Amino acid sequence: MLKLDIPRPRAAAVAGSGQHGQQQSLPHGTLASTPLQMQKPSRRCKLHSMPARAQAQAQAEAPLAPVEQKPSRMQKNITWDTLGFGLEHVASSMFVAEWTPEQDWKGQMRPYGPLHLDPAAQVLNYGQSVFEGMKAQRSAKDRIVLFRPDQNAARMAAGAARLSMPAPPSDLFVNAVQQVVRENQDYVPPQGKGSLYIRPLLLGSGGILGLGPAPSYTFAIYCAAVGAYFKGGQTTPIDLVVEEHFHRAAPGGMGGTKAAGNYSPVLTTQLAAKQNGYADVVYLDAKTDTYLEEVSSCNIFIVKDRHIKTPELSGTILPGITRRSILELAASKGYTVEEAPVTLEEALKADEVFTSGTAVVVSPVGSLTHQGRKVQYGEPGVGGSVATELYDALTGVQQEKIQDSFGWVVPVV
Repeated sequence: MLKLDIPRPRAAAVAGSGQHGQQQSLPHGTLASTPLQMQKPSRRCKLHSMPARAQAQAQAEAPLAPVEQKPSRMQKNITWDTLGFGLEHVASSMFVAEWTPEQDWKGQMRPYGPLHLDPAAQVLNYGQSVFEGMKAQRSAKDRIVLFRPDQNAARMAAGAARLSMPAPPSDLFVNAVQQVVRENQDYVPPQGKGSLYIRPLLLGSGGILGLGPAPSYTFAIYCAAVGAYFKGGQTTPIDLVVEEHFHRAAPGGMGGTKAAGNYSPVLTTQLAAKQNGYADVVYLDAKTDTYLEEVSSCNIFIVKDRHIKTPELSGTILPGITRRSILELAASKGYTVEEAPVTLEEALKADEVFTSGTAVVVSPVGSLTHQGRKVQYGEPGVGGSVATELYDALTGVQQEKIQDSFGWVVPVV
């Protein structure tokens, strides 16, 4: 797991980018093995005048200390048929970049290991952090591909703006993700056995006492070989329960931002739901308790005849990249698609309900329970026909089994 290692009060040494602290030779057109300088963002964070802790501040902004290289875990050491969604097979290399007002984004590959943070780091005290979720997969064309990475870069930039953070430029983001995949390609499962889940992180790593933007920032990317998100399997219908007390987001809040702080608050209801036999929770709008918003970590859709409807992006719902792709795919197949408020009663009367997200892909909903009333969709244990069709279409494009007429797939290896 990614650990937070609080350093002792001395300047950290510059981290090497390969085994034994030596820099790696990278392919042409990729990130340089020496620190990469990008164009400076227009937003600048002012350094606070705190002479009493100048030494600690210098330490927090110093390059990351080297971490001992762990032995590489090759394909032969992973049982692909039993992959779960976790860190059992975290990849051995990650990307780390730093930003300060005096130094543009500069980063390199390094062994997977702890991040060194000042105890006064903004992210630890005030939560200045956004993240992304992506996947790399082996395709039917015998290559490793990404899916719409530019959209992840754009969403991180939007989240960074909402939290007053300097975002990594899109080219840095995409190139760094590609390099992480190249360096860890042995962790990409065989086609159809899973994927390499990629987690880009942007955090306020510089120390600060009063509330304000961090004086320095860290952009990191790590990855792990994973299987299905839900325990029953990728296309096994899930049972959801409607939450009646807590809300995930409110108008004017942070619901539409992939901020780290948006996720832990759902654990109370999610864990309670799982103890009662449900896979997850559906949240209602905070204003009227009438409309569906989303599940803990994925968007939701309802189907009636040939009409597919999903809650509109009103600021309380995450603008999912898989969500957007499903809407475009469905429209191309002749479905009527609509982004509009979805009432709970509409959902309970729907022909089908399904969820979407990077981790879950497309997951059919087997049942929805509200105030003890359980509505079953279709035959138990069998996914709906529309969800199945869209899952096959989406994964077909992602794995290059079918023609990518949208230009979504980006080859890496």
